[in-house]
Amino acid sequence: MLPSLAANLSGWWQRLRHGFSAGAGSATGHDMNAIERPWRRRWDHLPKRSAGAGMTRADYRVARERAREVARATLGDELWQTLQRQGYLDVPSHLRPGLTYRLRVGRRIEVLREPGVRLPWAYRWLCINPAYPLPEEEFFAQLYLYARDREDIILQVAAPQPWDQALGRTF
Repeated sequence: MLPSLAANLSGWWQRLRHGFSAGAGSATGHDMNAIERPWRRRWDHLPKRSAGAGMTRADYRVARERAREVARATLGDELWQTLQRQGYLDVPSHLRPGLTYRLRVGRRIEVLREPGVRLPWAYRWLCINPAYPLPEEEFFAQLYLYARDREDIILQVAAPQPWDQALGRTF
């Protein structure tokens, strides 16, 4: 009994370290090799608003449906309805009084200011793209959380831009 337990633990450890075998998930109908590890790849070669050559229309549809579920769960029903009605959410700055971040799905962040408040940048648009391709609504939910809870990171990574446009690594 003990040798088979050791063999099972050894096999489990090898799958954990080196990825699961193709048949590991066959009992459930899932291929465990399908686990995505996007942080291990460079994405500079992809055309804008694309997730790569391997994505079918059905894959995009499923990804967008899941992204919508993620965004709705992240925002909650009230904010989700506000986003659907207005097309944007305003998040007041906690670090820069008088500034508000206007977040829109798939677009750059617009920085609004109260009268008499100067922008800390030369331009009112902030560009932040995901590190790898994501559906627009999923990335929107992430931006919302950063603007609400980790504004310091937005201030570090955002690139001020002279105009608005669609984000490049969302689809």
